[in-house]
Amino acid sequence: MKQERIFKVLLGPHISEKATIIGERYNQVVFKVSPDATKPEIKAAVEHLFDVKVEGVQVANIKGKRKRTRFGIGKRSDLRKAYVKLQEGQDIDFMSADKG
Repeated sequence: MKQERIFKVLLGPHISEKATIIGERYNQVVFKVSPDATKPEIKAAVEHLFDVKVEGVQVANIKGKRKRTRFGIGKRSDLRKAYVKLQEGQDIDFMSADKG
């Protein structure tokens, strides 16, 4: 996979209460990924960027909710999340990243 594609696959970590519980209990990390990303691309991108071994990848497509605003009814954008299971002993820590 090309270097350019690796950076376009992962959009960022998905930080939520549910993602934190899954991370502690099942050794998984949740990422927001591009809508056209495949499981092998996500696995390769995580292994390359974070220097960890990935055991498996699960993908979820979340439809955007319809919300009422003062301008009428709008729609939030759709989201694709990847649940990445790391091998035993592997860890990704987003809080202690270098700020340099």
